Amino acid sequence: MATPKMNRDWRRIRDRIKAMWSDVEFDDKRMKKTRGSLRQMVTLVQQRTDEPRAEVRKKIVAVM
Repeated sequence: MATPKMNRDWRRIRDRIKAMWSDVEFDDKRMKKTRGSLRQMVTLVQQRTDEPRAEVRKKIVAVM
């Protein structure tokens, strides 16, 4: 699901996600591919952190 807000505020959202999971290395190229897609962003973070998908989604939506 692409959200207009996620596209508009991309840099802020990206930086907040990186700050929340500061112990995880995120490849900027892969992160850029997820721009505008909440589902893809949740998948990327979940794969890197092994946190439950619902928890990752809740955290990302909170920063949006």
